[in-house]
Amino acid sequence: MRGAVIHAPGDVRFETLDDPKILKPTDAVIRTAVTCVCGSDLWPWRGLDATDEAHPMGHEYVGFVEAVGSEVTAVRPGQFVVGSFATSDNTCANCRNGWQSNCLNREFMSTCQADYVRIPNAQGTLVATDEVPDEEFWPGLLAVSDVMGTGWYAAEAAGVGPGSTAVVVGDGAVGLCAVIAAKEMGAERIIAMSRHESRQKLAREFGATDIVTERGEDGVARIKEMTGGIGADSVLECVGTAQAMRQALQSARPGGNVGFVGVPHEVAIDGQELFFSHVGLRGGPAPVRRYLPDLIDRVLSGRIDPGKVFDLTLPLEQVAEGYKAMDERRAIKALLKP
Repeated sequence: MRGAVIHAPGDVRFETLDDPKILKPTDAVIRTAVTCVCGSDLWPWRGLDATDEAHPMGHEYVGFVEAVGSEVTAVRPGQFVVGSFATSDNTCANCRNGWQSNCLNREFMSTCQADYVRIPNAQGTLVATDEVPDEEFWPGLLAVSDVMGTGWYAAEAAGVGPGSTAVVVGDGAVGLCAVIAAKEMGAERIIAMSRHESRQKLAREFGATDIVTERGEDGVARIKEMTGGIGADSVLECVGTAQAMRQALQSARPGGNVGFVGVPHEVAIDGQELFFSHVGLRGGPAPVRRYLPDLIDRVLSGRIDPGKVFDLTLPLEQVAEGYKAMDERRAIKALLKP
């Protein structure tokens, strides 16, 4: 098969790789329907995460089951399936508590920008649709495998509820999906922080009521001004930088909550400042598997359309261009078709 391999910062190649095989009785192999480039893939592309040796890339996927191990009964060959970037057995104590992304047998996916993918923990990770969805739904279902599920977790972790005011820090695919989630959870006011016109437009389409273009201290001041000097009930941090985290924490009101889902890079939190702010903080890798049945239904029913975050579609062989376009902000998110 063919797939994406990163060799060094700025160097992603489309290469011939070994076909995936069933290695454990809990595995499945799928044929990729569509895959994509994630904003978190840009960390190694930019050299901010080390690439010590060449390795495959990609953790978002939907596709058709090709083969299953002897212990996999939840899905069967031929079915269309959606999974999570973090695999889970869905039976351990952490999974039963709803934290599948912290499964005791967790494996993070990292080979999905390819024609075929081996899925560990397939029994607990994969969810099959009742029938093969029309291709128009594939982008939305692909978004569910990570960015929509992650945006949903950001809203949940931030305590978004009916009538609340929510601020979304970050206008990438996760941030835009977080706007969808905040709206679905009943937020009355959704303030998207964005400097990019195309992303502002999509944020409004997804349910944002206000746009704030300022960043850092100016951004915090603007949020305070818009909320009577107090701050927002819920802040959804969807970037992962030190500035974004600080902006999020300072934009929340006393007693408010910050949900952080951007993978942290050089983020340090002042314990004394957090202590006296009375702001709650929760984040981490999203337990996407917990949300899959509900989010799949919302996509297939047409209630939400997170697939709109894909504003560039490329053949899988042009995966490197997808990285470049996202790095240069020419694209929000690149969809890849095998």
